Amino acid sequence: MHIDLSGRTALVTGAATGIGRATALALGEAGANLVANHLGRPEDAAELVHELERAGGRALAIEADVSDAAQVARLIGEAEAHFGAVDVLVNNAGILLEKPFLDMSEEDWDRVLNTDLKSVFLCCRAALPGMLKRGRGCIVNVASELGYLGRAGYAAYTTAKGGVITLTRSLAREFAPTVRVNAVAPGPVATDMLDTSVMSPEMIRKEADIPLGRVGRPEEIAGTVVFLASEQASFYCGQILSPNGGALMA
Repeated sequence: MHIDLSGRTALVTGAATGIGRATALALGEAGANLVANHLGRPEDAAELVHELERAGGRALAIEADVSDAAQVARLIGEAEAHFGAVDVLVNNAGILLEKPFLDMSEEDWDRVLNTDLKSVFLCCRAALPGMLKRGRGCIVNVASELGYLGRAGYAAYTTAKGGVITLTRSLAREFAPTVRVNAVAPGPVATDMLDTSVMSPEMIRKEADIPLGRVGRPEEIAGTVVFLASEQASFYCGQILSPNGGALMA
């Protein structure tokens, strides 16, 4: 299946590493202009831009905290000023916190919810007016299979990702058919976020205990995102695709 996103501009939040980086590269390979958002990773973002440009693409790195409304407005404004539009928005930025619920501070809770859920609200709110004005657009949100399952010790993260899932469906109903909104809900993926050096032994065992017997690769998730961003997914609306190795079968 050949996917051609030539002439479109895609913005990926949290694009400097992990799933975000793999997604940015895959979107660029499909022909999209790429806006790579990052926070505090200028060298990683610059290397990503150089890699995309070496392959013949057009790319721009923009640093912004996507949990802050003013910075999100600037991010979307700079992206639209540089490339003329944001046709595809991939809300990927996120953090993970393993902590017993009764030990969790209000600050812990707010930090995870702001990064993993509020950022999706802010970026969608900022990008949608331009998409609606142009009469087309696509949003792909990155959730997690834990947003369905829940997990002890991950209350903030699973709550945020569950919120991403339901926000995706609400936006899909509200803005179709002009803007398609879908999500991916990956299982465990080998990224910096899934750092076994700081995870409890029980959590490490749970991550490996899936039918395919391994964690996923960022590229495997990126392929699903690119598909949802393409015309091949033109009849997908409010769907949550789950590349998860069989961790959740629904």
